[in-house]
Amino acid sequence: MSSRTGGRTRHAVVGTGARAEMFVRALVRAHADTAELVAFADVNQARMDAHNRWLGELGHAPVPTYRADEFAAMLAKERVDTVLVTTVDATHDEYIVAALHAGCDVVSEKPMTVDAPRCRRILDAVAETGRHVTVAFNYRYNPLHEQLRRLLADGAVGEIGSVHFEWLLDVRHGADYFRRWHRDKANSGGLMVHKASHHFDLVNWWLDATPVEVYAAGRLFFYGDAGRRHGYARDYARAHDAPAAADDPFALRMAEHPRLRELYLDAEAEDGYHRDQNVFAPGVTIEDDMAVLARYSTGATMTYHLTAYAPWEGYRVMVNGSRGRLELEVVESEFVSPQAAGALKGAALHGTEAAAEGGSATLTLRPYWQPPQRIEVEGYTRQGHGGADARMTQVLFGGATDPLHRAATARDGALALLTGLAANRSFETGQAVRVADLLSLP
Repeated sequence: MSSRTGGRTRHAVVGTGARAEMFVRALVRAHADTAELVAFADVNQARMDAHNRWLGELGHAPVPTYRADEFAAMLAKERVDTVLVTTVDATHDEYIVAALHAGCDVVSEKPMTVDAPRCRRILDAVAETGRHVTVAFNYRYNPLHEQLRRLLADGAVGEIGSVHFEWLLDVRHGADYFRRWHRDKANSGGLMVHKASHHFDLVNWWLDATPVEVYAAGRLFFYGDAGRRHGYARDYARAHDAPAAADDPFALRMAEHPRLRELYLDAEAEDGYHRDQNVFAPGVTIEDDMAVLARYSTGATMTYHLTAYAPWEGYRVMVNGSRGRLELEVVESEFVSPQAAGALKGAALHGTEAAAEGGSATLTLRPYWQPPQRIEVEGYTRQGHGGADARMTQVLFGGATDPLHRAATARDGALALLTGLAANRSFETGQAVRVADLLSLP
């Protein structure tokens, strides 16, 4: 149904919140010779207008805007080749399926969707149309993670027996999930789906395996009503214009951040969405402390823990094998300064810059009978998710070759999702959950 302009692939973005900005900048700056941004769609006109104004700052003309209920008409009128889906997670399937049936390919932000029926709907549409869905698992493109994949594939630790994976979100980044729509599990699937799908995808990719069975335990320990028990709670619904939020380190002050003000505060009149809710206010239905034990098709196991209220941010991965052990430790920020606590990680919009506090990364191979070997990794940077964003968009938009097969398919998106969904089910039942009982994949 679509046609390319001068050899460039025509892209439309649906969902013009903060998550869209990285894709938009990549399209109009880094890859303008191979890709073209042709339209925005959203439920909120003010947000689309904000992105169009920012396009002007980049020297790019504004693009046509469409209300969400005009999505199908936009695809036809603008002759779209590829749709970028950056909406609320629970609505991904609506746009993905419509785009596929309109003859478009899709790039979806992670997670691909939030439950098994929606996932089945997407997979069926892929099979019916023959079109492609790519899930933007940018962590696959981090040079550290690429090197870990190479080492494991080359047999550096022999046959893999187990993985331990610990992820720490600090009280700046972690808190932000409890201010936004993510705090409602119906929107996001909880952090086991919205956040940990990144990590579960990495393990699937590193092991070249699929999850078979999951047991998990999780609770809301720190945020929500628990904040009163710990002495952190303040009595306000949202931070803007709330005296009680004035000196609250957990309050997001959007008025102090021009981009956040324009994208959310100035757009509230249209849809009533508050980006700065009190992280300790009622209504949180997601967990903030989660432990997972998973078994894979190769026989390997994974122990995983996600903490959303840590004093520092980073992660540790340990892979145990028949010939040794591989260890990765990344410190993204050593601590959260009081001045930065009420802001977002990095710049005004998450992910574009490194945190101001110090950080480091080490990759160590510990073979049997030998001293440990420090593995130097070229290309790692503390900007843009370790340099992953730029490397991913080179493949998605720039036509770069992908010898590591990093571009995640709809099936990859489903497998990452299923580990999180099984964990959520295990939270509820207290029992181990077989992944195939949630959704069977060929």
